[in-house]
Amino acid sequence: MEPILTISNLTKKFGYLTAVKELSFTINKGNVYGILGPNGSGKSTTLGIVLNVVNKTSGDFKWFDGNTTTHHALKKVGAIIERPNFYPYMTATQNLKLVCKIKGVDYSKIDEKLEIVGLLERKNSKFSTYSLGMKQRLAIASALLNDPEILILDEPTNGLDPQGIHQIREIIKQIAAKGTTILLASHLLDEVEKVCSHVVVLRKGEKLYSGRVDEMISSHGFFELKCNNQDTLVKLLQNNSVFGKIKVQDTLVTAFLNEPMKSDDFNKFLFENGIILTHLVQRKESLEEQFLQLTDKN
Repeated sequence: MEPILTISNLTKKFGYLTAVKELSFTINKGNVYGILGPNGSGKSTTLGIVLNVVNKTSGDFKWFDGNTTTHHALKKVGAIIERPNFYPYMTATQNLKLVCKIKGVDYSKIDEKLEIVGLLERKNSKFSTYSLGMKQRLAIASALLNDPEILILDEPTNGLDPQGIHQIREIIKQIAAKGTTILLASHLLDEVEKVCSHVVVLRKGEKLYSGRVDEMISSHGFFELKCNNQDTLVKLLQNNSVFGKIKVQDTLVTAFLNEPMKSDDFNKFLFENGIILTHLVQRKESLEEQFLQLTDKN
């Protein structure tokens, strides 16, 4: 695995507030990483530190092999950490030409990047005529002009309507499919589950989980159950090592599995123990359920 960014024991304090606390994780080439957490969990602060716009309090981070200065490394980074900032009465092409001059990039890249974000047909339209989703897509085109090795996005779908959200997510997937590493901060579990291969879960600046998304949601799932003799059912489940957490809410019993089990085998097991179900549904845990379990434990 080739590291793109390595964060080690990173801490940031604003007076008495610790925004990021001894945070460590590594981003490897070719993956889509999500920093997931509610507002105020330290996501934007972490991105600000590695992009040299926020000073760290302690800890360290290194780009690529660690022998590259942050200044030089950032030439290989594309980032959007604030709302798109373009001239409203200039066209998309004119705005991107200015970015090319700043980044020292050839103008020939402009059409190529506008095509990726689906704005080539609107390249001669003024920025002021763009919808919020189009403005965000133009910002992504701008961040791609220097063919970055990693694209950093802070809450890329914030404030967009469902169609705009879908378009941005599809663009992120397309960019990732071409080999660009992506790091995005989001408070949306749905976004991370649909777009990211890896996730770092933060709460109040502390890391709760770091790893693959599919491993985080690779639990054996759970059964939702109802029957007329609930107490007997709960006792039977609690005394069986196949089941972990047992949750009771009114007439619904939720039994989390420690190992794989088919619903017909489960139903047979209960029937042999004198329990007849009136309701049986087998489900997989979503990232949301995993996330809630993580935050409950901490």
